Order: sequence, then structure tokens, then C-alpha cells
Amino acid sequence: MIAILLLLVIVFIAFKIAPREKKDHALIHGAGQIGLLAAVALFGVDYFTSYFYATGELMSALHPYGLQQYGYIAVAAIAVANAAFGALYMYSLGVFNEGGGSYTASMRYLWPTLSLIVAVVLIQDYLFTIVVSALSGVDQLLSILNAYGINWIWHFLLGAALATITCYLTIRGRGESAQIVFTGLAIFVMLTIVMAVGLFLARAHGVAPVPATVTPQTATLAQALMHMLTASMKGMVALSGLEAMSNGIQFVIEEDVALVKWGKQHMPRLKGVWNFYSGKSGIGRFVQTAFLFYGGVTTLFLTFFSIHFNVFDGTLGRTLVANLASIGFNQIPGGEVLYAIYQILAISLLAAASMTAFQDVQATAWRDVAIGEMPEFVVYRNPHGTFTRSVIVAFVLSVVIMLVVRGQTSLAVPYYGVGVFMPITVMGLAIRRHILKHFTGRKRTWGAVGATITAVLSAIVFVGQIAGKWSEGGWVVLISFSLLAISAHLLLLSPAGQRKPEQIHSLVNEKARVRGTMASIVEWQSLRMQEYRYGILLHLARVFDVFGIHRPIVLGDQPLPSGDYDTAVHADHPDRSSFLSQWIESTSKPQLGGQPKETVPTDPGLGG
Repeated sequence: MIAILLLLVIVFIAFKIAPREKKDHALIHGAGQIGLLAAVALFGVDYFTSYFYATGELMSALHPYGLQQYGYIAVAAIAVANAAFGALYMYSLGVFNEGGGSYTASMRYLWPTLSLIVAVVLIQDYLFTIVVSALSGVDQLLSILNAYGINWIWHFLLGAALATITCYLTIRGRGESAQIVFTGLAIFVMLTIVMAVGLFLARAHGVAPVPATVTPQTATLAQALMHMLTASMKGMVALSGLEAMSNGIQFVIEEDVALVKWGKQHMPRLKGVWNFYSGKSGIGRFVQTAFLFYGGVTTLFLTFFSIHFNVFDGTLGRTLVANLASIGFNQIPGGEVLYAIYQILAISLLAAASMTAFQDVQATAWRDVAIGEMPEFVVYRNPHGTFTRSVIVAFVLSVVIMLVVRGQTSLAVPYYGVGVFMPITVMGLAIRRHILKHFTGRKRTWGAVGATITAVLSAIVFVGQIAGKWSEGGWVVLISFSLLAISAHLLLLSPAGQRKPEQIHSLVNEKARVRGTMASIVEWQSLRMQEYRYGILLHLARVFDVFGIHRPIVLGDQPLPSGDYDTAVHADHPDRSSFLSQWIESTSKPQLGGQPKETVPTDPGLGG
């Protein structure tokens, strides 16, 4: 009875504080634009639900060798990475506050080559986010029945079913999705606190650890160090949440949250703090502030009790979290009910974590279409502001991947989280260039040093992810990474990758229905990528010409110059027409005698 009453109170509180989308929000902010609580739900759920599998993967790399007591070293490494990368992305939201993450950053400050690679790598990462989240939800579901080791076909079928549900909810719209997910997250937080109390009570009451059933394997010092590296890398899988929030900031409302409004009025001395958390960048930073501490704290919490009670993934036919939940809730009268609800909630939230990936697939895919990296049919935005076709394509590909990995989370994890550290490295390098360009004195020096260290650290983690997961298929990442980079360039260079100025403008403004600074940025990126495409084609033509193969280049295909970023985007005057809009307007005006004929000098390097 106590457990049921406690559960009812928790559900009531969660339901009352959940965000609700009002009808006038679409008129004020635009269709599909969300506030703080909704952003926490949609862009944080992937990161927050890593609680259910990250520590389990971490400890699974150690306990078969009797090294679980060293898990705290991996926890410390994860905490440092969270802090470093979190700080980088919180700062970057002020620079790239129109979305796009490292995709936009690399195009503005680095090279189109990196931007193109980042675009396809992120799509791969989002697909594996859907796969891992859904299959982890299945693991928690089967843990209720102590059937964690059941035939793989059930893992696949149940995973596909969970992905289907989240795909449907995503298409329904961000407002409804956010309300459902936030309610689940709030219940999860409150039940986890109850579980933690129960675990401390169990420890105080002397509940015995689960007896070991398997003799640990021996490991040399070199092997032990490799296992520690593997454990650390597996615990970092959810850092994709940083790029997710940065990429999806375009879907956040431009408005101060209530706390910031109150602070500006009543505590003006903290003006710097309130400005830092102001506007949609501030909303994103609130979400990412939680990332600074959440991963380290929850991983430490689960590692401590995992070691104390000697439970891991697979123990008693359950996951690590399921084992701890069973111990903790059973210290409370009626705890069996809370345990069952907690596991069902885990299933729901892990499935919902796919929504973060679905949101970011949308944020990335329409940009990829504009630059010539995807076919036009992908861009369709429904009245709710959802890019439904990109969501459906991502869903289908994810189900195929689930089948390929035979429904096993452990087979999918090596490919999840690896790709995101390449974009984080790119973001660090872009921020370094930004600081060197816009600052002087100590700010310039220390800012550049900090950005450089973060970029190097991310590069090390990227390599470490591959090395740490090498025996589980990490080597395949090198192949897939190379194939993605080559395929991206082949698609861009093909006729389907060409984008005329009028076509770009139509894709951004009419099909994607994007306006303001965001539209100007993507138009500039698209023109820049078309310049990059044309430059490669010219170089290829010259190379073929050396061998006597004359490949003609249509001079009319020469792209419109993208120009300087600041001039093209004019972020200080977002209401002004974009550079591309002005160009189209000027060229469409009728002139006496028709449009003047243009002559273009022949490029001597093209041959005859």
C-alpha cells in the first residue's frame, strides 16, 4: 500500500510539471519550437537514459577479469570528459546559436571537406542511437522476466516494435512528444531517488552480495590496462547528447526562461550569469549544464553499488540496473510493485531516447539536402514542423541495423558513440579559430589553449574508442568511416549533388520553411559546398586531361560565389532578406532587350 501511494504521488507531481504546448505557441514562436522543459526531454533523454546501459557496459569490460574494483578510474575519466566537452559545447552555443553543431562550425571556420564528413558521420551516430536505445529497452523488459539471455530473434522483434512507437510519437509533433517524455523522466528521477535510499538501507542492514558464479579470467598488466581503456570508452557512449543539443538548438524558442527573467530583475549583480543563460542559447546551456555532472555522478553511484553487491549485466538474468533496482526497492514495503514499474519505465524511456536521434536526423537531413548530399524528396515538413520523411527513412535503416546485429545491444554499442568524437574534435578546432579571430590578450591566449586541449582530448578519445572496442568490431569503424567519407564525396560530385541558387532558395524557404538567420546560414553553406564541388570537378578534369581524357565542364554550372560568412548571414539584422533572396530578386527583374549575354573565358586546364 505504501509503495502504491508513493507511486501515485510521484506520477501526479510528474504530470503536473510536464510542459504543455499551447495553441498560440505556433503563432508566436513557430511550429514545433520548444521551451526549456521540452528541450530537457527531447534533447536530454538520450543522455539521461544512458544510466541504464553505460555503467553496465563499463563494468562488463572489467568484472570478467576480476578488475571491477578499478572501475572508479574509468568513472573519473568519464567525469573529466563530461566536464571538458560540456564546457566546450556550452560556449559554442553562443557562437553557433542557430543550430548545426560542428557541421556549421566546420563550414564557417575550417574546410568543407570536414563539414561533409561530419554530416554523414552524425547521421550514422543518430541511427545507432536509435538502435542502442531500443535494444537496451528490450534488455530491461526481458530483465523483468529474468530472460535476458533469450533467443536473439525476440530482442530484434521487440526492439523494432519500440522503435516503431517512438517513430510514431516523433511524427505526431514535438509538443506532444515532449510532454510524454518529460513526464517519464520526472518519474524516473523520483523513483531513482527512492531506489538510492533503498540501496543505502540495504547496505546498512548488511544485505549480502550476490555470490560469484564464474571464476575471473587472468589478465596481464597490459591486458588490464586495455580493459580499463575499454571500460572508460564504453562509459562515454552518451556524450552524443552534447552535439544533439547544439545541432537541435534551431528548434528551441528564442526566450528567457522564468529563472533568468527573475534573476535579471532581482539579482542584477549576476548579470554575466543571466546573460550566459539567456535566450535559446541559454536554454541549450541549461540542458548541457546537467550533462556536466549527470554522467559522472550516476556512473559513480552505480559503480559503487555494483561492486558492493557484486551484480553486473547478466547476473541473475538481469541487467546491472535491474539487479540494483531489485535490491533497493525490496527494502520498501511493496517494493516489488516499484521494481516492476521502474523496469517498465526504463523500457519506455530507452525507447523514447530514440526521439533525440529522430530530432537530430531532422535537423541534419534537410541541411544535407540543401548542400547536395541527399535527394530532394527527403525534405517535407508537416504542419507540426516535423520532417516526416527523414524520420521514416531513419526508422527503416535502424530496423535493418537491428537485424544485422541480431538484436544484441553489445554488438551495436561498439559503433555507437565512436563517430561523435570526431565532430567534437572539429568543434574544438573551430572554436579555437573563432577565439583567435575575435579576441585579444589573455582571453585569446587561454581560450585558444583550452579549445586546443579539448580538441586533442576528443581526438584521443576517438582513437581510444576504436582501440578499446577493437576486439568487438571497433576495427569496422575505420572501414565504415572511410566508406562514408568517400560515399559523401561521390554523392556530392554526381549530377544529383548539384544545386542551383534558385533550387537552394526553394529548398530552404519553401520546402523546409526556414526563415531568418538560420535560412541565411544554410544558404551560405549550400553555396560554399557547391563551390567546393565545382573546384573538385575542375581538378579532376585537369587530372584526366593529363592522360588525354578530355572531360568537358559546362561553364554555366559555375556556382554563385558564397562570399564572406558575416556579410552573407548578416546576423545583426535577421529581418533583412538573405543574400540569395536579394540575388534572385535582382536577376529576375525584366530588362529592356532581355537578359544580357554572358561570356566566360575558357579555362585552359580543361582541354578541348
